[in-house]
Amino acid sequence: MSNSAPPSEPDARLSSGIRPIRSPAIRADRARVVAGFSRRTLIRRALGTALGLWAVEALAGTVGFAWSAAGGAAGGVHRIGTYLEFLALNGSLPVGEGFPAYVAEARSFVVVIAPERGGWFQGEDATGDGRALNVRALSQRCPHLGCRPNPCLEDFWIHCPCHQSRYDRLGTKVDGVRYGPAARSMDRFAVKVDKDGVLFVDNSKVTLGPLPIALGRPGVIPPLVENGCS
Repeated sequence: MSNSAPPSEPDARLSSGIRPIRSPAIRADRARVVAGFSRRTLIRRALGTALGLWAVEALAGTVGFAWSAAGGAAGGVHRIGTYLEFLALNGSLPVGEGFPAYVAEARSFVVVIAPERGGWFQGEDATGDGRALNVRALSQRCPHLGCRPNPCLEDFWIHCPCHQSRYDRLGTKVDGVRYGPAARSMDRFAVKVDKDGVLFVDNSKVTLGPLPIALGRPGVIPPLVENGCS
């Protein structure tokens, strides 16, 4: 019968080939990157992506603003022509039906307010409202960040491609988040029609656009179709 005592618990672990894990090894194991991404890495990458998208959007708005501000002729009075000349210059567009026509030299969109009246009329309007003359000249710059919006043939509205602000064909901003972030309607230039029926736009005289109006309220022309040019 052996008198040797059984090995202690630590000695039993050693004799079985198992070694205790020391604190430095535990810390190293925790720091080791396993296959895939850690939650911290995923969060960092998600934040980086979001910041990148924001930077691209801000840059697009800035470039649009700079291009819009620099494009076209200098501020002053620009001859647009008679109503018949206006129709002829925009023969492929339904400007006689009230569709906004872009005039690069005047940095503006020229639009007939009430097409059924058959043209514009002699007079002068420094405020840019233009109802008495039956014609309005809108600034080419979106009031939000200065991008140049585009008239849509499908709905006869004006759409800003940068942040999706939308205006009716007379430049009135449609109220609501759905219709973009612009805080006011498109700005207006002074207009004059002389005794010969020649229209002039003075883009050195600017009137800020009025506040947005909800669709369905007086003052907003409904779109010809829903979600045109979307």
